Amino acid sequence: MDDTFLTVVKNKYIEILLVGLVLWLAVFMINKALQIFFKRTEFIEDKKKKTIESLVKSVTQYTASICFVLYVISLFFHDFGKILAGAGVAGIVIGFGAQTLIRDILAGVFLIYERQIHKGDYVTVNNLFNGTIEEIGLRSLQIREWSGKLLTISNGDIRQIQNYNMHYMRITESVLISANQNPDIAFQALESACDNLNQMHHDFLKKDEFQNAIEPFQVHGIMGLNKLNRGIEITVKGMVEDEKYFDAALAVRKEMIKQLHQHDVKLLEDIAYPQPAK
Repeated sequence: MDDTFLTVVKNKYIEILLVGLVLWLAVFMINKALQIFFKRTEFIEDKKKKTIESLVKSVTQYTASICFVLYVISLFFHDFGKILAGAGVAGIVIGFGAQTLIRDILAGVFLIYERQIHKGDYVTVNNLFNGTIEEIGLRSLQIREWSGKLLTISNGDIRQIQNYNMHYMRITESVLISANQNPDIAFQALESACDNLNQMHHDFLKKDEFQNAIEPFQVHGIMGLNKLNRGIEITVKGMVEDEKYFDAALAVRKEMIKQLHQHDVKLLEDIAYPQPAK
């Protein structure tokens, strides 16, 4: 009797190992085949390829894991099918306290279906977390912060997403000068900065179908008076490619301050807090 029981248990363990190995190989082969397929195709954008790969990886892993667990349970409970039919799948799920898991999965499905984000996008989540999306799963979202820290956020906890990579971004950079400063000189300096930016960084700009800049770098105008202790706020704007936004913003700030200094335009801080005479 004991020998028969041990033989059955050993056989079940071998069967479990074989099923686990088959499922692991199936998941590996599906994901590998998808990677090879995307490497040979050009009609899908790279971001969409990475997003689909991340989603398929998540789905296959979850499906394989659930199937494996159910199979193992069925080996030790001969009436497992009747138990499921009698108790109901919903009752078992609720009994295991999986409401949060279902909420996360449903939120992940809608997040992906509505194409709100793609892998590689730079986002702000719930006005709290900023970073680049590394993984999009059915249950969670992984974001890599600029510092290198990796954040994992449950999809059900996501209330708001600000995506910086949806087709285009508009740069708006402002500078404050004193009300005593001649604004015409400041405008000349900033217009020179915009001309240089349009020549040196034309590749940053968002183009139409004829490769013409939709909104080149330009002086938008005076955006505020009496700003922060008798200041004048002047803004420069330009529409750029979404993936080049941060590099373009750095270039705009650098060129603005360079031209302001060359035209001897005094910023608000220079007037409010003059440097001591040497």
